[in-house]
Amino acid sequence: MKKIVLLLALLCCGLASSQNEQLAQNYFDKGEFDKARLSYEALLKTQPYNQLFFQRIVECYQQLEQYSQAEQVIESRIKTFQQANLWVELGYNYQLQKDTDKAQKYYEKAFDKIIKFPNEVYLIANAFERHSMFENALKAYQSAQQIEPNFNFNFQMALLYGQLGNTDMMIEMFLTEAQRNPQNNVMIQNQLTRFMTEDADVNFNESLRKALLMRAQKSQDLFWNEYLSWFYVQQKEYGKAFMQQKAIYRRNPETFANIVNLAQLCIEEGDKTTAADIFGFVLENTQDVELKIHANTYLMQLKIDAANAQQLTAIDAELDGLLKQFGVSPYSLPLQILQAHFKAFQLSQAEVGKTILKTSLNLPLNEFQKAEVKMELADIYLLEEKFSQAQIYYAQIEEDLKNDTVGHEASFKAARTSYFKTDFSWAQKQFKELKSASSQLIANDALEYFLLINDNTVADSTQTALKQFAKADFLLYQNKNQQALEQFRAILKSFKGQEIEPVALYRLGKVYEKLGDYASALSQYQTIIDHYKDGIYMDEAYYFSAEIYHHQLKDVAKAKALYEQIIFNHQDSIYFTDARRKYRELRGDSTL
Repeated sequence: MKKIVLLLALLCCGLASSQNEQLAQNYFDKGEFDKARLSYEALLKTQPYNQLFFQRIVECYQQLEQYSQAEQVIESRIKTFQQANLWVELGYNYQLQKDTDKAQKYYEKAFDKIIKFPNEVYLIANAFERHSMFENALKAYQSAQQIEPNFNFNFQMALLYGQLGNTDMMIEMFLTEAQRNPQNNVMIQNQLTRFMTEDADVNFNESLRKALLMRAQKSQDLFWNEYLSWFYVQQKEYGKAFMQQKAIYRRNPETFANIVNLAQLCIEEGDKTTAADIFGFVLENTQDVELKIHANTYLMQLKIDAANAQQLTAIDAELDGLLKQFGVSPYSLPLQILQAHFKAFQLSQAEVGKTILKTSLNLPLNEFQKAEVKMELADIYLLEEKFSQAQIYYAQIEEDLKNDTVGHEASFKAARTSYFKTDFSWAQKQFKELKSASSQLIANDALEYFLLINDNTVADSTQTALKQFAKADFLLYQNKNQQALEQFRAILKSFKGQEIEPVALYRLGKVYEKLGDYASALSQYQTIIDHYKDGIYMDEAYYFSAEIYHHQLKDVAKAKALYEQIIFNHQDSIYFTDARRKYRELRGDSTL
């Protein structure tokens, strides 16, 4: 019982102290410095070693311009605790009074302490840094290092060089520390990334690249190839990152893990060319069956995406050959799913596709593999306009993987199925919930559909245009591009000037792109730019026009001008980051 009473008493004391500290902080934040000082003085009596309480008392006096009282408090603490950093506090108190000579006198006392007791540097440097005297903080670390060469302040000094704007020295110190203590690499790369993403110094990225290249050339240490690969990934220059990873693998051919991770990143970022190069390299150099299946699946997907009607038979035969080579097993599941999709969507053999998948479901699969198969089955049922069967499979995945991205994807596809059925009320409810999905891609797509339904329902309560638009979207899903094209044209003709027009123009542009008719795609995007300046598809129109000029028409000047529109006028666009990077590439900011 006595122990319980004691514990309760201690708990009550702790709570009271916490409340008093919060009260003092509130006074300080509101600028009520007299009240704050009194509160902190009371707190300091109960916790005399608390440095924060002491600092707050001094700051309160200084905010009230009561410098002599601040000086008395500091000197009293010097007598009691003999802490070297208090000379910095005393000097700073004179600096606030514009007495630089006296301020420097006390700063020199702090430096003298470092010469006698180098370990004091931590407190002294932190005191200088707290008052934004970065040069003095740097001098403190340098002084201590001269006395004790074994001391290592590379990280702290790098940060200070960065604060002083000397980014070349900051890079030098960070890279030295990275090699000396690789366990600090994550912290260092986080700091470098912060400078790489800011626009304050456009030369920073180039300086870092040159510093890394020089170290790689001088030492031939694979550590610097890894660092260069990391750097190029931050710049989204995945081809250059792959060159570094190849160099690493050829000298240390133990694992493909980093190379495969880079390939996956390329897929996520849409760099199909580099991803294909990486998987080609993997196939040439690995005997790992699972890795071979993964590489072949991606390369076959690329072939399918780029194929014309005449090439489909050869692709079909190649898929058959790969499944014969690797066999039907859980390992080859990605190839089985790809083959089923190809049969249904490209060859119009939906029954064959479903048979492949139902066979796959009989394999010993884990929960996520089963979800992949069911998702493809649902997609094929949807292709056949068997909406109920599709919804059943989507619902099963939602139930099995509620809190996973795969479950959210199934929820999105279920909502889209309702949209295709023109059950807009139910679809809108589902899309509204998915706007906050953990996957940004799903959230963005859900928002787009939600706004499409909402805007066109408000504009037309009969939803006539929206129903025709959903039908055209469904034709696109079914890979009936020409029929979809005709449907979107009909919508533009029937509902010219209405709410549906800009999104119909956008969809038409994407269909024309898919069909390789880039002039017509640009025409649709230009109409959006000319007539819907306040619409939500402006950034898409600029971005995809820029992409066509950049990649298909090779017109650098026009591509730059269009990317520039997004950079200066659409900073909230999801395409902003890519537009800025591509603009800089075209401008020549990234050198080889």
